[in-house]
Amino acid sequence: MKKVMVFMVVSMVALFLVAPVFAQDDLAKRLNDVLNKGPEDGHWWVSAQELSMWIKTGKTDFIVVDVRPGETSFKLGHVPGAIHIPYSKILVPENLAKLPKDKKIVLVCNTGQLQNLPVVPLRVLGYDAATLTLGYASWIKDSQGAQQMKSVMDKAATRNYPVKSETVTPAEE
Repeated sequence: MKKVMVFMVVSMVALFLVAPVFAQDDLAKRLNDVLNKGPEDGHWWVSAQELSMWIKTGKTDFIVVDVRPGETSFKLGHVPGAIHIPYSKILVPENLAKLPKDKKIVLVCNTGQLQNLPVVPLRVLGYDAATLTLGYASWIKDSQGAQQMKSVMDKAATRNYPVKSETVTPAEE
């Protein structure tokens, strides 16, 4: 009887030690599956023109989520009808509860960078998440994001960092 108890305890401990490894492998597989679908799903991009048309025609099968970190930016200007949930808080259960799984969720930030952070986790969780191509900078002239992008481009125009290139055949593209 003592051997059976020792075996049971050792088995339970082993199970608890190995289970996180399997869970991690499963999560990596699910993330990989979502990432592999990106190219065939158009990389989950929505253009400003497309979003504008949806709004103008009264389409109701989408929601715009402004994920910029600060509420001040949202208050100073946002896509009509958008709700504000900072990207760093979007996976909090009470915020996930605000997001419908039966509508496309269009994520928006200043330049398109921060909105990309939650798109894959949301898709893994079963949401139809997408991003506004180039963010709010593509939505309105002279937005903060557009100014940030222009500043980066102006600086890049004065630099000549090294670039490594290789011959590419059409089959590789």
